[in-house]
Amino acid sequence: MAIAGDSTSQVTRLKGTKVQPKIDRRLPREFYARDPREVSRDLLGKVLLRSDDTGLRMGRIVELEAYLGEDDPAAHAAAGKTLRNAVLFGPPGHSYVYFIYGNHYCFNVSCLPDGIAGGVLFRALEPLIGIAEMARARGLSDNGNLRLLTSGPGRMAEAFGITRERDNGKDVTSTKSDLWIADDSYRPTQIVTTTRIGITKAAKLPLRFLIAGNPFVSGPRTTT
Repeated sequence: MAIAGDSTSQVTRLKGTKVQPKIDRRLPREFYARDPREVSRDLLGKVLLRSDDTGLRMGRIVELEAYLGEDDPAAHAAAGKTLRNAVLFGPPGHSYVYFIYGNHYCFNVSCLPDGIAGGVLFRALEPLIGIAEMARARGLSDNGNLRLLTSGPGRMAEAFGITRERDNGKDVTSTKSDLWIADDSYRPTQIVTTTRIGITKAAKLPLRFLIAGNPFVSGPRTTT
């Protein structure tokens, strides 16, 4: 287990509390044009936003996994460039969405310069704004069990209406995009690094990053 910082992060979403997000501070393309491990660490604490005819949905990024491209056996890019994974080989800062286990979508963002495959998988968010719409999208009642909304890659994708048809290849750095990532100046005080979960290939690599102590993390919060 690797830890950075000196105290656990505080839960920043309080039901009924008004949040004033700086939603126009979209992360620029150069933010993503780096090693996925660096991007993952720096994405923790940032916010994912969706704005459409249902209103604004916003969640703080609390858990991610880095995938290193063609040299990473667990990465979709390991098999080389295909029609399915072409986004990972393209310019950084684009949404890569895939369908898994026949029942849910996973949301990723491409990293590294154009032509070099790499990406970050979003595993969990802390809901901030648009909680009722997230619950509706998930087919749940807004009963206060917020972990059911965005804890886990499938849940968070469904809560934000993320699908391959709608979002694959979308430029999340563009001001024209209805799905983007912004910096609202929040900084986690403690980050935990663990092995990735839910995979069998290259499962021992320390490429999962999470905000320590955050209750919305989807899996184990420390290594054993």
